Amino acid sequence: MAIRIENLNKHIGKQHVLKNVNLTIGDGEVVGLLGPNGAGKSTLMKILVGVWAGDQRGGETLIEVPENVGYLPEQNPLYEDMYVREYLRFFVGLRCKEEGNKSKDKIVEELIERVGLTAEANKRVGQLSKGYKQRVGLAQAMIGNPELLILDEPTTGLDPNQLEDIRALIREMGKDRTVILSTHILQEVKQMCSRVVIISNGAVKVDKTIGEIEDLEETFKQATK
Repeated sequence: MAIRIENLNKHIGKQHVLKNVNLTIGDGEVVGLLGPNGAGKSTLMKILVGVWAGDQRGGETLIEVPENVGYLPEQNPLYEDMYVREYLRFFVGLRCKEEGNKSKDKIVEELIERVGLTAEANKRVGQLSKGYKQRVGLAQAMIGNPELLILDEPTTGLDPNQLEDIRALIREMGKDRTVILSTHILQEVKQMCSRVVIISNGAVKVDKTIGEIEDLEETFKQATK
């Protein structure tokens, strides 16, 4: 299995943000993580990638996650004065060792090609459109060929053409790894995900495959009342 969580709680100040979350996700699943604003989605993602820790109080908490995780946060943090190739080379240098005969420069070029940045590779990141900036963020998340890819609202603010390009790219990435995708766009989940997890008020309300849900809009509405 890729992820196993048992009895996860998280308090931030006096607010109980995550409440007894239990979740198991298998290898190769593409999971849509849904919920209203403030439901706890981003908090759960930050715990999975090790940015935050769950509560230590109360019952025992179990969190099993692969060591090799790629993460694209909602606010894509980019160094906009760097060139695309320079930016990716910097992060490859931080996170990758040379793989056999594959140099770090070769790894960078493969990432650029995979996410469709070849024509933009010599531009500054700050010169890119929102869609291409998201591609840079996805390339950064893919460094090291992670077993688990966590994407927090990766299509926010994109125009229709950019949306379809990024969705196609995420579908391609999901063919050989586990992906958790947080989004507010239900149609996006239908198109890309094999499974849906709905969180409301810090708790998991729905955990089903796409095939088990007849009407996702109604299921979401009922789960988040």
